[in-house]
Amino acid sequence: MLRGLMWFNLLALFFVLAACSISAPVAEKIPHDVTLCNDKRIDEYYWMRERDNPKVIAHLEAENAYTKAMIAHTDKLREEMFQEMKARVKETDLSVPVFHGGYYYYQRDEAGKQYKVNCRKKGSLDAPEEILLDQNKLAEGHEYFSLGMFVVSPDHQLAAYSVDMKGDERYTLSVKEFASGKVYDDTIENAGDLVWANDNRTFYYSLVDDVFRPYKVFRHRLGKTEDELIHHETDERFWLSLKKTRSQRFVLLGAGTFTSSECHIIDANDPEAKARCFLPREENHEYEIEHHGDHLYIRTNLGAINFKLMRAPLGNWPKERWETVLPHRDDALLESVDFFEKYMVIHERANANQIMRVREIASGKDHAVQFPENVFSYSVAKNPEFGSTTFRVNYTSLVTPDSVFDYDIVNRKLELKKEQEIVGGYDRAKYTTERILGKAWDGAEVPISLVYRKDRFKKDGGNPCILDGYGSYGYANDPSFSNARLSLLDRGYVYALAHTRGGSDMGRQWYEDGKMMRKRNTFTDFIACAEKLIADKYTTNKKLGIWSGSAGGLLIGFCVNERPELFGAAVAAVPFVDVLTTMADETIPLTAAEWDQWGNPNKQEHYWYMKSYSPYDNVKKQAYPPMLVTAGLNDPRVMYWEPAKWVARMRAMKTDDNVLLFHVNMGAGHFGQSGRYGELMERALRFTFFVDHLGTR
Repeated sequence: MLRGLMWFNLLALFFVLAACSISAPVAEKIPHDVTLCNDKRIDEYYWMRERDNPKVIAHLEAENAYTKAMIAHTDKLREEMFQEMKARVKETDLSVPVFHGGYYYYQRDEAGKQYKVNCRKKGSLDAPEEILLDQNKLAEGHEYFSLGMFVVSPDHQLAAYSVDMKGDERYTLSVKEFASGKVYDDTIENAGDLVWANDNRTFYYSLVDDVFRPYKVFRHRLGKTEDELIHHETDERFWLSLKKTRSQRFVLLGAGTFTSSECHIIDANDPEAKARCFLPREENHEYEIEHHGDHLYIRTNLGAINFKLMRAPLGNWPKERWETVLPHRDDALLESVDFFEKYMVIHERANANQIMRVREIASGKDHAVQFPENVFSYSVAKNPEFGSTTFRVNYTSLVTPDSVFDYDIVNRKLELKKEQEIVGGYDRAKYTTERILGKAWDGAEVPISLVYRKDRFKKDGGNPCILDGYGSYGYANDPSFSNARLSLLDRGYVYALAHTRGGSDMGRQWYEDGKMMRKRNTFTDFIACAEKLIADKYTTNKKLGIWSGSAGGLLIGFCVNERPELFGAAVAAVPFVDVLTTMADETIPLTAAEWDQWGNPNKQEHYWYMKSYSPYDNVKKQAYPPMLVTAGLNDPRVMYWEPAKWVARMRAMKTDDNVLLFHVNMGAGHFGQSGRYGELMERALRFTFFVDHLGTR
């Protein structure tokens, strides 16, 4: 035993010495003028954009080597956490089958395999299994794999599917015939959405341009080499989308920005049909349509910030013919409506909670669905049958594993079809969730959802805590279960979700109050949540970690610049941190379309406001908390050079000895490693970093 301890101590000493022998990479400074709006700015790390420059790749590899050396002492813990998370996963499993067109469709996982297998059974779950697409076979020989779409034809004989083999979100579309296994030669590069026409030989698809904007829609007929252009969107702010009404009557071609939209209607029964514009785009008018019977239903924000539902006669739909179905509510956001033969299912949001109501279309009577918890989240599952009287949802909470419920509309009963199995057992009675309120600078009350293990928790400030936020694009930071998170909760961590402005958690105004010229509210709300957790003794600043990614990485960047003393550690994944330079460059994906979110830095007023919070432009000579920053070399959403430059500038200016680590996934994109095990490895890296710097209870 003593000999073993001596060996362990020597090994630990070796890693310490190894870490001490490697220096943090120092990036070369090459001044580059990025002056805009008469404000002279010099970007000394602009050269990192040169992806094909060997010096850039060498720098990124040096960062990876440095990170590897600096976390070597946590290798054992990281492997332990990975194995814990993996051991809880039911490796051989299958989804709840979805009945559609006489078949039960489902996906299954196999032990030791990264990806899913798409299958079906005809008529009965006791029928022989038919494998439609084995994603593991498609992924063979590739470091990265992602299945984009998998859309079955109306006669259930074909499927169109798309794959990304690099993580750059460039998808290649193919068509497979189930009976023969034949893959057609009809291959389409840079494909976006896809919808089948009802003749089973024609489909509509969108094409993505150089900046990843879906900008054209084509009609394709199997076996034909030339496709017919249906719509070309020349306004760089607008993105195209495709969907089919649940009635299967129409294909809907949408064009939209973050503030306005336009919909075109195509008869799905006529493979030669022309697209008809429902209502031309108008500034600040967002709408979407669905079909039921003799009417088109319009969810619109026309004079209704939280949206309302209108309807118009099919084929005769000028605004003066619209009539109100669901009036505007000041206290609830109308998020969406699902239509079935006899019912509509209404999805709303208020007070950081979701609400689901069901209305009988003929009578107009509706009722609310009672879910089993007060703080939860749900999403709409696949409900392809128009005549169905059951509605399927995916349900979860901070203490309830991912579950599938069928709601019996006639009998008003929820039936649990499946709850995610936690291998080795999970006793939810050991864990609890609560919601508290932080106080923002202007008096706004910001909800915070918490989860922790009861027997490891004391309200004395001694708990390590992770504060998770986002607050952009109107996306709500909904409470959900995490199997992997148990590895933190069981070590005495409190996990907190901040429902900041910029998300739609509290309604549409909550979103509007956290974007454009009010964007700083997102960041100060988050800081107010951190202060609340400390003031109420859920944790202390030395034990408080913060994390988020993408636009949430901007949130992390602002906070460590503004209040570095408030946090014990920070993790920023693929962070959007170089706001001004990126949003001024229209050659970068997303830029023009996102001016409605952040502002256009070519405008003086927008420029100065964006500069006030842009993390890269506000790095200071000050102490920063221990930090881990990640990026993906193939990321088309947040280019790798944003975090690379940010880390380089912080490393050159910070005055502390805390670690600043930068890990670049050289074979992946915005969403990190592909496959279920790859995702767990990335979580293990993040969790281990927090445990290393915040400790345990």
